[in-house]
Amino acid sequence: MSAHPAPPPGADALFVRKTLIVIGLVALVWLIWQLRDVLLMVFGAIVIATLFQSLAQQFERLRIHQGVALLLSVLTVVIIVGVGLALFGKQLFDQAEEIRAALPQAWAALKERLATVGLDGQLEQFGKGGASGSLAANAGQWVMSLGSGLADALLIVVGGVFIAASPRFYRAGIMKMVPEHRRGLIGDALADTGKALRLWLRAQLLTMAVVGFATGIGLWLIGMESALAFGLLAALLEFIPFVGPILSAVPAVLIAAATNPELALWVAGVYFIVQQLEGYLFSPLLQQWAVDLPGAVMLFSLLAMGTLFGPLGIVFAAPLTVVVYVLVKRLYVREALHTKTEIPGEDVHLH
Repeated sequence: MSAHPAPPPGADALFVRKTLIVIGLVALVWLIWQLRDVLLMVFGAIVIATLFQSLAQQFERLRIHQGVALLLSVLTVVIIVGVGLALFGKQLFDQAEEIRAALPQAWAALKERLATVGLDGQLEQFGKGGASGSLAANAGQWVMSLGSGLADALLIVVGGVFIAASPRFYRAGIMKMVPEHRRGLIGDALADTGKALRLWLRAQLLTMAVVGFATGIGLWLIGMESALAFGLLAALLEFIPFVGPILSAVPAVLIAAATNPELALWVAGVYFIVQQLEGYLFSPLLQQWAVDLPGAVMLFSLLAMGTLFGPLGIVFAAPLTVVVYVLVKRLYVREALHTKTEIPGEDVHLH
């Protein structure tokens, strides 16, 4: 009976090492999953930092020191928000309160109208599925969610200011975690993603401003009440692709339908026209110097981020998709093909 060959020297140590590596990777994945909400908030802070840095660069062109330029950029944002609240704050809050109070009444009135044509049963089923009919019943939960969301938003903004104040420090920390022979590639990739994110943010903020202004003016022209609040809501929700414009239109159409069905058609027409102009005129013009993402990529990333991270994931789905898209092109596609890919800038952009 032949004896089994003896294992090579060090085989047991190698096996133990591989086992520990696998356990460590599994533990790391589990830790990342547990901290996914925190990591998403960190990414949100990076987005805010990118916004402040982009504005600070405009001041630096005036030969202002980097730290002073960042301070001026933060003060500029604060002043713009403060002046806006001083001029329109009371009117905006009054209109928002009117919308909040009118939504349950509008839903009840809509159910009464549909009951006359025998469609109230279908509406009840829709309401039980979590639609606007449950707004009144879940008002407490909405208030608690809003409070938590505001606290998270404040934390993200403060974190963004800290990151914007010392971007090189955080970048150096990331580079130290990368093997030395790959630091050049990773450094170029980080620079590309930062540039792409800045360009996308500029285009998105301009789009939000145009959509909000056009929606508010359009609703005011047709005699819709609370046009200012609805315009601001349309501007804010424009940050969320696909879903945001629909969510901004629902309360306006609902309230108009409860009082005047003809007005509801006009309101729906305003939102439809604004979105058509945004989709076929504003966005193509702005995206000429930003990152042009395929629609299918954005749509499915929105669904994936919403599934993984909930509402916060939906909010940051678009900028995160921009970052991942550029990283894939920079680290995988370019390396695989060994060809030069255009990087977003003043004269070129990603396709």
